[in-house]
Amino acid sequence: MRPVVLVDSNVLLDIITADPVWGSWAADILVELFDEYRLAINPVIYSEVSIRFSTMEELEESIPPGFFERLPVPYEAAFLAGKCYMKYKERGGLKTSVLPDFLIGAHASVSNMTLVTRDISRYKTYFPQLELITPV
Repeated sequence: MRPVVLVDSNVLLDIITADPVWGSWAADILVELFDEYRLAINPVIYSEVSIRFSTMEELEESIPPGFFERLPVPYEAAFLAGKCYMKYKERGGLKTSVLPDFLIGAHASVSNMTLVTRDISRYKTYFPQLELITPV
């Protein structure tokens, strides 16, 4: 069975919005990975991407189940995400909307998945063992 790569919402949104800086990289890397890996998302990623769509049907067309597996977030990942978020706050982190990133990173980490993302520093800081595929 092919290994799983979790696709961060920023990568999907770069494609969906045709981001002039990152859109091509995001599309190219997913096409490149598709033959060798199983591409996946979780409910957190689905939720973050959903804000761009009026209906679930439109969202499903943009991230088709035949291309992206839907995986549940394990409870171990939720626990780890909470602990990493706590460290972030203790270190003086000011943003209050980063918990989804910690859930995504923890899910990839506890499930031994690679993560495709542009959010390099936070994942490297709080999940140093996590393998990342990034544009840099």
